[in-house]
Amino acid sequence: MQPTGDFTADRRLLSLAAIAAVIGSLCAVVAFALLELIQFFTNVFYFQRASFAAVEPGAHALGPWAILVPAAGGLLIGLMARYGSDRIRGHGIPEAIEAILIGRSRMEPKVAVLKPLSSAISIGSGGPFGAEGPIIMTGGACGSIIAQALHLTAAERKTLLVSGAAAGMSATFAAPLASVLLAVELLLFEWKPRSIVPVAVASAVAAALRPYVLGAGPLFPAPVHAELGPFGLVAALGVGIVAGMISALLTKGVYAAEEAFEKLPMHWMWWPTLGGLAVGLGGVVEPRALGVGYDVIRDLLGGNYAVTSLAALLVVKAVIWTISLGSGTSGGVLAPLLIVGGSLGALESTVLPEGSAALWPLVSMGAMLGGTMRSPLTGIVFAMELTHDVNALPPLLIASFAAHALTVLVMPRSILTEKVARRGVHLSREYSVDPLEAVPLREVMTTNVVTIDSAKPAGELIAEFFDARRANQHKGYPVVDEQGRIVGVVTRATVLELLQTNTDDRAKVGELVHQAAIIAHPDESCRVAAERMATNGIGRLPVVARGELRVIGIVTLNDLLKARGHALDLEHRRERVLRLRRDSATVGSA
Repeated sequence: MQPTGDFTADRRLLSLAAIAAVIGSLCAVVAFALLELIQFFTNVFYFQRASFAAVEPGAHALGPWAILVPAAGGLLIGLMARYGSDRIRGHGIPEAIEAILIGRSRMEPKVAVLKPLSSAISIGSGGPFGAEGPIIMTGGACGSIIAQALHLTAAERKTLLVSGAAAGMSATFAAPLASVLLAVELLLFEWKPRSIVPVAVASAVAAALRPYVLGAGPLFPAPVHAELGPFGLVAALGVGIVAGMISALLTKGVYAAEEAFEKLPMHWMWWPTLGGLAVGLGGVVEPRALGVGYDVIRDLLGGNYAVTSLAALLVVKAVIWTISLGSGTSGGVLAPLLIVGGSLGALESTVLPEGSAALWPLVSMGAMLGGTMRSPLTGIVFAMELTHDVNALPPLLIASFAAHALTVLVMPRSILTEKVARRGVHLSREYSVDPLEAVPLREVMTTNVVTIDSAKPAGELIAEFFDARRANQHKGYPVVDEQGRIVGVVTRATVLELLQTNTDDRAKVGELVHQAAIIAHPDESCRVAAERMATNGIGRLPVVARGELRVIGIVTLNDLLKARGHALDLEHRRERVLRLRRDSATVGSA
């Protein structure tokens, strides 16, 4: 019998954590390889050289020919998707979610190769994407492949898949805590030690190795900002609301672009090429909108920007990102959201009453993540880990949750879950304690239990308990001895089977019951009872007091629904608990 406690973890947690540490090490190397591949293909496409030197696509000297570069990259991605794996299309996180929800956390090995390669081609050829989606998908594939090679359950495969995803993001952005929060808010769909501890281990190991493969320190160092006063915090609320509105527009724009591409009379393999043409044209208008744009983010967070050029950057980046992402090419969403949010915050800094020119881009970035990804905690912590600026926490908290609240109210799904929903998989991201877990059996069990004496002749059972008149009453009864202790449970089917194998009409019921009773205790939760019923394929459990076998109740599937009904009552029933009455005597004397 499973003991009760706060958590359900067992010693397998330690072995999963050890495997997650190995995955974290591997994903640190994978993150390094992906970033190096991006630089390599940027050099190949824009500078026609085989080099890993750090360059930006906007610094090219190709002239009008640069319009065709993203289209060429899109053509390669379309070919890879059609003849390699269509799982490389998109920004990675919806694909990881889908693998968890309906794929039993299984990913194909070729995805671990094709996803980073296609993303590096996409970003290297000017695609306005980030590296986080591809590394999440690639790290998740690595974790899933390792899990598939071991003797693990689907739930444990999910843990290792998410461990790889978190480790990849942690190594890429030097944001180990935000990576764990992203795993919880988007991928795990639970908060259990069995899953969150291995994910944290993988993220921490990847972060520990990052200085040796990618360098130490925050990814985007920023000046320390002064703490805001009351007016500044009110301004943060406005920044969050505006970011929430832009988040909603971006989400609708991406899927409007996707719907437009679906109407084209051509195979989806050609869509990334058309999306690449849009990127190329946008790059002519604003070259800084091309590529991953880490240099742009660094300038925004450092306050090194010209306000007059921000509007063009914001609009061009948003437009070419929505079109190219809607075309089904390969790339992430996080870096583009940081640029759009940062540009928006920089524009707002010119009219806000408090704060520096470097603070509001950071606040707006966090709000954009909280609104578009519906992950406010991830957005807040991610912004802090990118800059190491703790003083920005209060405005980040206000702005991120303001954006989150607005988008939750105006949009049913986020940019990350809409694609999954369009494939017929509903996803709820509201995490709460299971009502069955919160209610003990003593509150829902039936105490007026009908039992069968073990000394009763078995031949009398059908007529007395299982005839046609009682067919809809009870399908099974506990069998007890003379002291009221449970011997077993009999149903109509088991009685008929037992009587067929034992032709002695004088046989007692207790002699025919050979299987030990599956029981529950009054202090156990309804969830434990439901799992016990599902495991054994039964619909009722006798409830006995701990330390003895005396039957004090019985719980059925219908009884378990009472726990759900209790939760619905708490959620929807409105009542006035505290009633305020005016004391007429006091009023009169006054």
